[in-house]
Amino acid sequence: MQEKKSRGSLFIVSAPSGAGKTTLCRKLVSALPDLKFSVSYTTRYPRPEEVNNRDYTFISRDEFNSMVDKKEFMEWAEIHGELYGTSKKRLEEIMDSGIDVILDIDVQGAMQIKEKYREGTYIFILPPSIEVLKKRLEKRMMNSKEEIEKRLEKAIFEIKSYHKYDYVIINNILEDALKDLEAIMISHRVRSKMINHLWIKERFLK
Repeated sequence: MQEKKSRGSLFIVSAPSGAGKTTLCRKLVSALPDLKFSVSYTTRYPRPEEVNNRDYTFISRDEFNSMVDKKEFMEWAEIHGELYGTSKKRLEEIMDSGIDVILDIDVQGAMQIKEKYREGTYIFILPPSIEVLKKRLEKRMMNSKEEIEKRLEKAIFEIKSYHKYDYVIINNILEDALKDLEAIMISHRVRSKMINHLWIKERFLK
């Protein structure tokens, strides 16, 4: 299919913290060809398992602010006291090569992109309930109860934006949610507008 595409597509995936969007996105990139992450920039310190320029590009706050001043970000936001941003140049380079891009970003960033880039496909990941989300956060995080409550409060605020997305996936069973996410990607790739019309013309309309 790759030779039929003139340009890659942009998929934006959002979810409240603990809903499992990062795990789903990573598994999808491993399962589907011609799909890449756009690595975001951030001012926070890397976690022990994270690798620079694979998980994030870790930069100083001064460097980040310089990029903001130069308008190098498609979107940027402050989340839990740290800055995160999506590079315009990185997105364009990947899509220009015919590769699809998946962005794992919060609602604030997704809505910034939606104002500028209408052709993206927007996907929201929901937990099965707020109770399940709380248990996931408690299991995953070493943070205080106050920090968990703060994240739950933000989650409820973000969930209110679900209707602004094209698709909603409930991540109850990871394998089922992954199948739903993969189905969205595949169905988008075979839409008629995604075919390179020169490819059609050269092979069938001479």
